[in-house]
Amino acid sequence: MMNALPPLHDGHAPFTLQQLFREALYAFEEWDSELTEPIVTHEGRVMPISFVFEAMRECTDIVPMNIVGAVTERLTKPWEGEGPLDQMTFSTAARVMRVLVRKRLLANGAADLVAVSAHAAEDQNRD
Repeated sequence: MMNALPPLHDGHAPFTLQQLFREALYAFEEWDSELTEPIVTHEGRVMPISFVFEAMRECTDIVPMNIVGAVTERLTKPWEGEGPLDQMTFSTAARVMRVLVRKRLLANGAADLVAVSAHAAEDQNRD
C-alpha cells in the first residue's frame, strides 16, 4: 500500500504528499471514539492515516507553522527540539503522529483490527 503514495525525492516530498499529510492530520483531529483508524483518499485509493505518516518518516522538508501547532498541541510534554519550533521537519511530525495514532488505537482496543485490515488491503491490491 505504501507504493500507492508518491515517493520522496532526496528527502523531499512532492506537494501532493504534503497536502495528504495535512488531510491525515485533520482526519486525526476529527477522530472521536470510533474503533477504526480514520482514512484518507489519494488518487482513488483509500488508506489509513498511519500510512501517510509512515510515508513521511524520512521527509526532511520543514513543516509549516500551522501544522507544527497542530502536532505540538497533542503532546503531553512540551516540544523540545534541536532548533526552534519553526524548524520541525515532516519526519519529526510524522513520527509523533504515528505514535499518537498507535496510542489511540491501543486505547480503543483496535490495534489488532487495524493490522488485520491493513494486511487484507495489501493482499487485495496484489490481486
